[in-house]
Amino acid sequence: MSATQELKDSDARNVLHGRASAAWKQSWFWAWATTICVFPLIWVGGLVTTHDAGMAVPDWPGTYGYNLFLYPLTAWLYGPFDLFIEHGHRLLGSLVGLLSIALCAAAWSTETRRWYRWAAIGLLLAVISQGLLGGFRVVLDGRTIAMLHGCGGPMVFAFATFLALSASSDWASARPVIPSRGMRWISLALLLSTIVQLILGAQLRHALPDTSPSGFMSLVHLHLTMAAVVTLIILLVAIVGRSGTCRDAREILTPANALLLLLILQLCLGFATWIVNYAMPWADLTQWLAKYSISAKGYWESLIVTGHQATGSLMIAASVWLVCRVWRRQGQLVRNPQSFTISRRVEA
Repeated sequence: MSATQELKDSDARNVLHGRASAAWKQSWFWAWATTICVFPLIWVGGLVTTHDAGMAVPDWPGTYGYNLFLYPLTAWLYGPFDLFIEHGHRLLGSLVGLLSIALCAAAWSTETRRWYRWAAIGLLLAVISQGLLGGFRVVLDGRTIAMLHGCGGPMVFAFATFLALSASSDWASARPVIPSRGMRWISLALLLSTIVQLILGAQLRHALPDTSPSGFMSLVHLHLTMAAVVTLIILLVAIVGRSGTCRDAREILTPANALLLLLILQLCLGFATWIVNYAMPWADLTQWLAKYSISAKGYWESLIVTGHQATGSLMIAASVWLVCRVWRRQGQLVRNPQSFTISRRVEA
């Protein structure tokens, strides 16, 4: 490619970036606002599951006959804890729905990228679907629906994260600097592995009462096996990200390092979750902890179990972060730098 052609392409990118920057700021704000609010929604939803509070409010879409938004504040704040977290979960879900609508309005009024506008609609539909699943879980009192609802939350979180990242300055300024396709497929394998791990974890958290001991232990072994797979892939990401192959794409080290930290935290929380749920033969290990007894809904026990589930959602979102940074630097962008499409090769 000649120097003149490179200069023309650079000028064209600058012009397109200038036109899109104002629109992207609105999309960026609402996408990040939605993403930030989805995480506490997942956390409170995890508390609902941990405390078996899904039926604390037996009607839907209202709350004990009241409109969701008109339920007495004192009854909510000073009532039973199960009611507090279930009604709070519904209010947070409504907030995320309103933010998703605002994101759609911003995308369709200012965005030049057609795929982004439709993706915003897709996020809104996903949020609505999650709300309906939550409502059906109450009306039908079904644990299978509760499991689907629990899996859907992190997926919405990942989707919102993708929309926030694709409206960021990093997405607009990324250049094709990774010549190898290896990192692309490693990052995608990590994302898929974390999703599979989420599904297995949901099977354990929402295990049916008639699940046989052998069936439950099979799920545990699968969950542990997938945890080992995720660990190996994250270590591979850390190694390849620091290799010469990615020497010109140091930006991928940020999500890679975040994944390493989340992995360490998640492994610790996973071990602690097993202890607070099923205990250990403390008398054979140490007399100091021999008197520990399981408290299924204790304060620290609830935080540990819910934190393990919420950190899994963060790992999925961090995997999306890695995928976005790697894939945007994998190939030559075509037509304009705001395009979602990439070609299959890097210009020399």
